[in-house]
Amino acid sequence: MKRMNMDMRVWIPAFAGMTIFIFCAGLSTNVSFADDIQDSWQKMRGQDFIIYYRTDVPDDFVQTTMDTAEEEFKRVTDNLGITNNQSWAMKDQIKIYIYSDKIDYVKNGGQAGWSHGVAFAKAKTVKLYPDASGFFDSLLPHELGHIIFRDYIGYTADIPLWFEEGVAIYQEKAKRLGSNETVKDTIQNGQFIPLSQLTGMRLYKNTNDQVVDLFYAESASAVYYMITELGEQEFYLFCNELKSGTPFLEALHKVYLRFNTIDDVNQAWVDYLG
Repeated sequence: MKRMNMDMRVWIPAFAGMTIFIFCAGLSTNVSFADDIQDSWQKMRGQDFIIYYRTDVPDDFVQTTMDTAEEEFKRVTDNLGITNNQSWAMKDQIKIYIYSDKIDYVKNGGQAGWSHGVAFAKAKTVKLYPDASGFFDSLLPHELGHIIFRDYIGYTADIPLWFEEGVAIYQEKAKRLGSNETVKDTIQNGQFIPLSQLTGMRLYKNTNDQVVDLFYAESASAVYYMITELGEQEFYLFCNELKSGTPFLEALHKVYLRFNTIDDVNQAWVDYLG
């Protein structure tokens, strides 16, 4: 989808120190790079995960990653309300690649310099590196949120990137505390991106860091509003509509009767922020 034409000079660092992730919902399961041949990695296998890791990554770090991932898998499914859903189960183990460091992750993992982790949904694959900010509290639950959410609603569901990212951010322990205040500031400063425009945005390797920051802050705030203010049960019903193939805007109106357009959601969210 075409990127928005923006004057980068108007943007401010909206959410300083934030950990940034990438998500790829693509239908292709081929996410390998030349350095991702599984036989060239050390391997640890758990119940729901297989971890591939560089030889210089300590074994105890890998074990902690496995333990945390198994715990987060249960917590994320609880958050999404699908733990006891008999119509869904993760059929394949999730693969986690742990690179030596950021240089290795960017160069050999083929990722953007502003990224700290990446999830490939259909391939059920996560790539990250040990010293990434918020590795256990933010990065793992965020990327697992992407994979589990997409596996549940399906890979053909057409949903905005901001919604997908907001759902993943909600799985983080801190849920991006401060995002509401950040968005309030952008409203006051005239830098706010309404949902109608946010819906058309995509992030690329060369996307300006300040635009990325603002995109994530708004995504976090908007989905947090939907879940906490509009109701967890309604959000679960909304996700089920998406799972059944209902288009995004149609599902919004079907579950949240007062929303006829994305602008209606935007106005309610802005009013909530005050």
